[in-house]
Amino acid sequence: MKAIASAVEEPTPHGIAAAVARLITSGDLAPGDRLPTVRELAADLGVSPATVSHAWQALSSVGLIVSRGRSGSFVMATPRRWLPPRFQGLAGQLEATRLDLSTGTPDPELLPALGPALSRVSMRAGTVSYLDQPVIPELETVLRATWSYDVEAVTVVDGALDGLSRAMEIAVRFGDKVVVEDPGFPPIFDLLDHFGAVRVPVGLDEDGMRPDLLEEALKLRPTVVVLQPRAQNPTGRSLTKDRAQQLAQIIRRSHHASEAIVIEDDHSGEISAARDVSLGGWIPEQVLHIRSFSKSHGPDLRIAAIGGPTELIEQLVARRILGPGWTSRMLQTMLHDLLTDSTSVSEVNDARRVYRARQRRLSEALAANGVALPPSDGINTWLRVADERAAVVQLAAAGIRVAAGTAFQATQAGGFVRVTAGLVRNDFDSVAAHLAAAARA
Repeated sequence: MKAIASAVEEPTPHGIAAAVARLITSGDLAPGDRLPTVRELAADLGVSPATVSHAWQALSSVGLIVSRGRSGSFVMATPRRWLPPRFQGLAGQLEATRLDLSTGTPDPELLPALGPALSRVSMRAGTVSYLDQPVIPELETVLRATWSYDVEAVTVVDGALDGLSRAMEIAVRFGDKVVVEDPGFPPIFDLLDHFGAVRVPVGLDEDGMRPDLLEEALKLRPTVVVLQPRAQNPTGRSLTKDRAQQLAQIIRRSHHASEAIVIEDDHSGEISAARDVSLGGWIPEQVLHIRSFSKSHGPDLRIAAIGGPTELIEQLVARRILGPGWTSRMLQTMLHDLLTDSTSVSEVNDARRVYRARQRRLSEALAANGVALPPSDGINTWLRVADERAAVVQLAAAGIRVAAGTAFQATQAGGFVRVTAGLVRNDFDSVAAHLAAAARA
């Protein structure tokens, strides 16, 4: 208890929280250690119990400590061991906070209403055979009509991560080298670790994956290239058509990547402000393109489409027959309804405009606070900070939760936080002021 009090340089909620966070990071406080009570530490520091209580709330909100009621507060042990390693850093905490910008999820208020679609689906959906086609014909027609290139085959899976997992299952072998974006989406790293693959990180610029770095990475003979063409998570950057063509040409002319498969995760396509783009427009025989509808139509729909060469899609479908079999045709009928109903289409279009406006307003407010950050695409943005842990704790003390950047980085860790800007509905000036102050902390 005295050690904690002596480590506090500034007796404010942020100062107390930062001091305890440093003790946890350094190992001076170990998982499971009991912390002093609020009143005990307040007495040692000469502050009010409310001041320490706010610090404890900030530490709890970022998962560093846990309260066990009358037993006291303790340093958090490794949480939720059933989650893959990097998923644990994204899972968030159960404690409420004023503004949770850590989730990477869409604003529930901007999702289309599901009630009308549900009522119509209940009258006509379902299947009576285990061997029906995996995709209902009317949904396949809509998907093909809106695909960014002339794709050979299309099927439906249970969300973007299911698509990524299924694609990797047929394309990645133990020990294979796989090109990934750096920074990138942590569950992609977890999936590759699960398959025993070796990650080859390639950096990004404002237009997406850098061509020069990709060309260098292909000399290592990777079997797969994984990228996010739009609203890249965590950076919110989108490939331009010129950049997509450059990357496709580099892959096509590479002697080392003639058989490499490109897996594209278009997780935010329907709410992205950028135009639909895929390397499949130039090298369709090497591309598996995944389009998810979770961000646009609802995470709990658990539905995404994947298109690519017939041979690869048939392998994927055959493997699913020995597992889930198919994606619920009731859900497929519901998605078809949502994609064709004029009211639902308008609601998604409105959501796209709202997210774009929120990104722009937050960017402008950050600029007013001395932080230059161009508007991102989709719902996330990537903020550079002087000290990642200090920034996360300082924002938590202000009631704002963000995701620490380390889990998203394949090489050098730290120095960033991911902010789900799409969840900022108002008070942009105040949020930006807190973000800017934390970036300098």
